[in-house]
Amino acid sequence: MTEVLSALADPTRRRILDALAAHGEATATVLAAELPVSRQAIVKHLAVLDRAGLVTGRREGREARYVVRPAGLGATARWMDRVAADWDSRLAAVKRLAEATQNSTGGSPDEPGPGQVRGI
Repeated sequence: MTEVLSALADPTRRRILDALAAHGEATATVLAAELPVSRQAIVKHLAVLDRAGLVTGRREGREARYVVRPAGLGATARWMDRVAADWDSRLAAVKRLAEATQNSTGGSPDEPGPGQVRGI
């Protein structure tokens, strides 16, 4: 997953992945024609995406044709969903604690409680 996140951290690689997903299958030449990046740079970016398990290439004559491998994205998305759910749970607990404290002091969110200064 570290390689996936590292690969996706680069905006050019995200654009390449988006373009490749839109095409379904493409060569580095086709991708370079659409993006403001040289074919050689596209090939290097595709190698990073391949190592991360996000794309796969197959030789067809002199060209390599690349396709997106959704499994790599799926595993990362599931991990991110779990992290988001954990944070949602933690934030909900903080909210409940804040509301319970507010209700026990009888204050409102706009009024400072005992020993508090407005605006802090």
